[in-house]
Amino acid sequence: MKTLFKLLIAALIANASYRVGNAYLNYYKFKDAVRETTQHRGTKTEEQIHDKVFALVNEYDIPVTDDTLKITTRDNHTIVEGSYIRTIEMVPTFKYDWKFDVYVDTFVVDGDVLPR
Repeated sequence: MKTLFKLLIAALIANASYRVGNAYLNYYKFKDAVRETTQHRGTKTEEQIHDKVFALVNEYDIPVTDDTLKITTRDNHTIVEGSYIRTIEMVPTFKYDWKFDVYVDTFVVDGDVLPR
């Protein structure tokens, strides 16, 4: 009986770790994709960047809106900032609201950046 209890606790910990890890994996993939998009934006307009970032929001299932995610562009500098809360079911019947902050600050890279 004692071994069964230990296995149950280990399974609950593994389940919670998987769910939190999966949420963080999605978060980091989204941040990397946004960084890549903003860094290599070229001559795209602010509206085109906005549309591309929100396409990534849909692709990575990130619960943000225009009100919670702000995109600012100045010359060759782009900042994407905001936050969202994802409800993660840690164990059956116990859910936790986990806050994720998104802050991507990039400079645009045009063409060759290294001297030849």
